[in-house]
Amino acid sequence: MRSSPPRLAGLLTGALLAAALIGGTSAHAAGVEPGQVVVTPQAGSATAAAVGGTAPVTIATRPGETVAQAVARLRNTDGVADAVPNYVAHAAAAPPFVPDDPGRHTTTGGWRKVQWNFSGTYSVHATQAWGNLIAAGHPGGAGVVVAVLDTGVAYTNRHGGTLSPDLRTSSFVKGYDFVDHDTVPMDRNGHGTHVASTIVESTDNGKWLTGLAYGAKVMPVRVLNNQGEGDATTIARGVRYAVDKGAKIINLSLEFGPAPGGRALAARDIPQLISALKYARAKGVLVVGASGNEGHHAIDYPAREPSVVAVGATTEYGCLSFFSNYGKGIDLVAPGGGSDAAFGSDPRCDPTRAGRNISQITLTGIGSSHFGISVGYEGTSMAAPHVSATAALIIASGVLGPDPSPARIISRMNATARDLGAKGTDRRYGHGLVNASAATRPAARR
Repeated sequence: MRSSPPRLAGLLTGALLAAALIGGTSAHAAGVEPGQVVVTPQAGSATAAAVGGTAPVTIATRPGETVAQAVARLRNTDGVADAVPNYVAHAAAAPPFVPDDPGRHTTTGGWRKVQWNFSGTYSVHATQAWGNLIAAGHPGGAGVVVAVLDTGVAYTNRHGGTLSPDLRTSSFVKGYDFVDHDTVPMDRNGHGTHVASTIVESTDNGKWLTGLAYGAKVMPVRVLNNQGEGDATTIARGVRYAVDKGAKIINLSLEFGPAPGGRALAARDIPQLISALKYARAKGVLVVGASGNEGHHAIDYPAREPSVVAVGATTEYGCLSFFSNYGKGIDLVAPGGGSDAAFGSDPRCDPTRAGRNISQITLTGIGSSHFGISVGYEGTSMAAPHVSATAALIIASGVLGPDPSPARIISRMNATARDLGAKGTDRRYGHGLVNASAATRPAARR
């Protein structure tokens, strides 16, 4: 908080009395505090006697007087040794970090032509966020564990698995497979590897693409089978496992469809999962969920649970994706790809134009052992890990101090999000497009 200069009306005399400061003001873009001048009293003068010495004092300008005018006047005032503006300092901005990953070709830094979601007009502004984390001494979110509850991850060559060519085994901590009931949660679908790669794909290694929280670690927890399906009990077990094994963030890029009979699923239908989600929040673990992909004016569970950060999807044009569920309870949006939703009230958005999808390295098909830059991956499942990764960067950056609560992390992401759609929080974009750069920017020091 900026402190106001002291009240000096009872101490100053003559020309200074009229300029006594009675309140603080906001910083001016030109780099000086508007309406304020710093005066150094002349030794042995009545002014020095009035203020108790020759230490500089901050006073207010006269009504209608500019800072420059006040400085000139006060420098010609008896009893004043000098007068200067009250200059404003700003935190030295960390330089952005642009990794060398080539994307689809061999050009250094070519990933930017592919990953519009990380570097583009309506991206999460990853390069500056990476620079912020490097300056903070925790590059890429080092030291934070994110649990990915999904179809598994292609994270190892052991036990018959195949490691994704742009993932490092060192980017993972021990997980569990709640589908096959073993300790090797390998992915045979591709969805889980894509989600995990959005978070921790190897970065600045001269090949392929990048990951938003490339220095963090992922805990792979398989709760969906090879077809991408899993029941509430299995998912609940996965949530409790992740909490108990030390994850700080849980990513749920999954959704439940309607209940039998076609009615909307309610919390009472999945009490075991709701209980697990509340357990996570009580233990200080942030849970991030996908809002759903039916284009409905209602959020699907588990994102609908109030303890979960509900994430919708946006296109490369900064519009809600046509498939993204929205409505009461939506918290944030993040890049999810696809075409714009048909909301005629926003002239920026055009549902007739094609939009790019979200690219990461993953399996080329269900059951495949081959990898490549993904084709056709769009959805709120792709949006959610952008928020999970941003949360990891916030924790690692230290901008909220050590071990911030889920509530403080959410507040930080909400406050720094880019407003989209109707001014302020709304039911399409929530608080806006998550901004990893702004969320990890250190506060200015005065």
